[in-house]
Amino acid sequence: RADIFEKITKQPIGFFTNERKGDLISRVTNDVQEVENSVVNTLTVVFRDPATIIIYFGVLFVLSWKLTLITLVILPASGAIIASITKRLKKQSNEGQQSLGNILSIMDETISGLRVMLAFNARNYVSAKFNKENDRYAKILKSMTNRRELASPLSEVMGVSVVAVVLWVGGNMVFNGDMKASEFMFYIVSFYQILVPAKAISSSFSSIQRGLASAVRIFEVIDIEVAIKDSEKPTQLTNFEKEISFSNVSFSYGHEDVLKNINLTIPKGKMIALVGPSGGGKSTLADLIPRFYDVTEGAIKIDGINLKDYSMESLRSIMGIVTQESILFNDTIFSNIAFGKPNATEEEVIYAAKIANAHDFIMQTEEGYQTNIGDRGTKLSGGQRQRISIARAVLKNPQILILDEATSALDSESERLVQEALTNLMKNRTSIVIAHRLSTIQHADEIIVLRKGEIEERGTHNSLIEKGGLYKKLHGHALALS
Repeated sequence: RADIFEKITKQPIGFFTNERKGDLISRVTNDVQEVENSVVNTLTVVFRDPATIIIYFGVLFVLSWKLTLITLVILPASGAIIASITKRLKKQSNEGQQSLGNILSIMDETISGLRVMLAFNARNYVSAKFNKENDRYAKILKSMTNRRELASPLSEVMGVSVVAVVLWVGGNMVFNGDMKASEFMFYIVSFYQILVPAKAISSSFSSIQRGLASAVRIFEVIDIEVAIKDSEKPTQLTNFEKEISFSNVSFSYGHEDVLKNINLTIPKGKMIALVGPSGGGKSTLADLIPRFYDVTEGAIKIDGINLKDYSMESLRSIMGIVTQESILFNDTIFSNIAFGKPNATEEEVIYAAKIANAHDFIMQTEEGYQTNIGDRGTKLSGGQRQRISIARAVLKNPQILILDEATSALDSESERLVQEALTNLMKNRTSIVIAHRLSTIQHADEIIVLRKGEIEERGTHNSLIEKGGLYKKLHGHALALS
């Protein structure tokens, strides 16, 4: 479990589709348990029962090697029949876990998008989708259970059949004088001692098959190559001194180019704004700085050193990020603000909340800073969640601040409070701001206009307006909407 969780946390943020997420959840919650059960159930069988069978077969060979050879032909044949029944369990176990992953994804999407589902009266559609996958999962489980339960009675029938054959052949040997009656009776008693561990081994086949299928899926996760990792001897970034520079930077998702030949310098203490049509590559460009992704071509440097040469922990330690979607956790307000700084004092948290214009509404909640905000902060409004996110960034006291459309989803009053908090946060910091509302970035030191992954325009607000290009067009649309 620890290895799987560690591998998940090291993947880039674009690694997890909904299907992959649901599949990983099912692996973490079920596959490890399945392997544990398989190991516990078969450990005794694997180490004790084969030794028991070998010892008793030695005794049987001494008593009658002819009858024992016949037995050695019959027992494997009966085992092969049982194995054929349980052979599909491994494949069905894979299908079952994939189906369970789909169910978990549907449930996660439904809970996350409950407001949208209800607003569009899509409950029947979602229910039908869930029931279809649930029925598929139920059929797979039913088939697996039937095969697993069939193994035990079948092993009993095969055991009785083998004994019947031994009695018939051995009885003939006694009548023909090839074996004494006393020896045959002792042979039967000894042979019966083999049947119990033999049936245990055959019954364990189904558990082993399920365990093997789960183990394969677990190792598939553990063996995933970490796409973004530190160099062998990374440099520790303790202080940001001069500038961030992009040199001929390009980035692509697979074969799709997102950024093309970006050249940009962000001096320390300056505010750089990224604007442009949706899909232009603004968020991707910002995500390259904390190495959420690695560049496909070119290099990004901080103070003249390539980002890849810094340790990721030290690189991200000097950065604070506030996104459009406030990512909060099912915990107290205090813990969410102190996230990433667990040793923060109450005074530090309160100070950060005040700068973020969050202290007043926090004190109006039932338990103040110890109030639980629910899953993803659902007990708070959008503006309140955003101010908690800003307080978290304030507490971190980052040297480099990345704001990704931090006010675009807010109403006017919440936007005013959040924008005031952001202004407080950006003082004396290097800031990269992504904004759709151009009124919030008019005082930026430089505005970068991106379209289709390329820099189309750059300059101050006034110079870009005078130029009369794409920025002026975007600004005109913004004024018309307002």
